[in-house]
Amino acid sequence: MPKKIPMRQCVGCREMKEKRALIRLVKPPEGPVSLDFKGKLPGRGAYVCPNPECLKRARKSRALERAFSSLIMDEVWEGLEAQMKEVESDGK
Repeated sequence: MPKKIPMRQCVGCREMKEKRALIRLVKPPEGPVSLDFKGKLPGRGAYVCPNPECLKRARKSRALERAFSSLIMDEVWEGLEAQMKEVESDGK
């Protein structure tokens, strides 16, 4: 019997993908939203493709604000975009 692969939906493009192929965004009980590359940080999670365009779409549609039921400040968005660019440049 094949092992079940966990699937999650990207909040940017709304596509179902393998959990390992997505980046988790986490909102801890106290503190700002951050990227969770290992998927182990405590708190409420949402998933986004490792594509900066998906993060931009999620920002435009306010998908993360709905997922976390809280307002996300501009500084947090800028930090997420910087982290995403950093990961993109490390992977190339």
